Amino acid sequence: TRPTGIGPEMGAIPKSEQAYRLIRERIENGTYVPGYRLVLAPIATELGMSVVPVREAIRRLEAEQLVTFEANVGAQVALFKEAEYLHTMQTLALVEGYATALATPDITPDQIARARAVNERMRQTLAHFDPQRFTELNLEFHSVLFESCNNPHILDLVLRGWNRMKMLRNSSFSFVPGRAHESVEEHEHLLDLIERRVDVHEIERAARDHRLATLDAVLLHQDELRHHDELRHPHESVAAS
Repeated sequence: TRPTGIGPEMGAIPKSEQAYRLIRERIENGTYVPGYRLVLAPIATELGMSVVPVREAIRRLEAEQLVTFEANVGAQVALFKEAEYLHTMQTLALVEGYATALATPDITPDQIARARAVNERMRQTLAHFDPQRFTELNLEFHSVLFESCNNPHILDLVLRGWNRMKMLRNSSFSFVPGRAHESVEEHEHLLDLIERRVDVHEIERAARDHRLATLDAVLLHQDELRHHDELRHPHESVAAS
């Protein structure tokens, strides 16, 4: 059986790149969960290659902070930094919501059309969902809305928040792909509010709540994972308490 993500055309791609794509895809789709040990030999055997290109792929993923390496443990999928994610998303919700509100009076019909076109592209990705591509389009969508913000300090905080999110994990939608459908609809609602020139405080609240809804979905997903793990390993849970 051909491994997931490895098609006939992959033969011309360097082996380390094949290993990189396979491991990264499985991290993103949840096959390799946070804390999962990445053992070289089984992955190499599955791909029909030596451990050398697999090791190179893992080093590359380590540089991207998707994988960590610990003595006596080896390589494993980076653990989800829940507290840092929570604080980053809360801050981003505040500053991005405010930046969008400040920009609203200067947003032109052309910008609204651009944002709506991006959102339509996001909608089209839902059938064959790619969380990384969706996240890229998501940044593009929101960038159109806050690009007219006339406070450079607020804009700097927004961009820092997005960059910090990339360091934590490339895409929230890797954890909660179902949230993407709701996100697209919320985008359309936000555009409708801007287009109708409603009170900027209502727009700020809608933009903030949109960001916090993704945060809530991810945190709920993490709680469900913990509960599932406790059911699978009840003795470990008792010992740890």
